[in-house]
Formats: sequence, structure tokens, C-alpha cells
Amino acid sequence: MTRFSCYAFFVSCNSENFPMKNITVTLPEDLARWVRIRAAENERSVSRWLAELLEGMRRQDDGYAIAMKQFLAVEPRRMEWIDGRKPTREELHDRAGLR
Repeated sequence: MTRFSCYAFFVSCNSENFPMKNITVTLPEDLARWVRIRAAENERSVSRWLAELLEGMRRQDDGYAIAMKQFLAVEPRRMEWIDGRKPTREELHDRAGLR
């Protein structure tokens, strides 16, 4: 398999406050071609396209972590049973009662 080395430079609108890092990504030739085409279709450089893609993934991960933290922060509640008793298995699985 032939590999293609893609040199990526991530650019920011405010590079003074957020210094960018150069990285080298090694990809198979067909994947590198695909990335260049996708970036061009979106009128972006490979670097910009990958940076936006990765930033979106990071926001998604951050959002999941926040949601999980909020969910786990809620204290469990005791269930209040109708008439002070738990429903039977038959009552729980009564399909006719759901219609």
C-alpha cells in the first residue's frame, strides 16, 4: 500500500490568543485524494476542513459529557406505587390495557 503524507496547518481567526500547531498526518493515497476532494467541495483547505470536522467532534463529546454529568447529578427518587403496592407482572405486560 502506498502512503501519502499530508502536512496540515490549523489556522484560527485569532491566532495570537490560540497558537496553532503543525501536525503531519500520514494517509493511504486513496484516502488522501478523498480528503482533498471533500475539502475542495466545501471550499476549504484540507487543514481547515479537518480542523472544522475535529472541532465538531470535540463539541459533540463535550456536549455528551455535560449531559451525562447533569444526569448523574440528579438524586434518585423513590417510586410511589398505586395503592401502596407494586404492580404484578401481568399488569405490567398487559398489552390489551395499553390499547
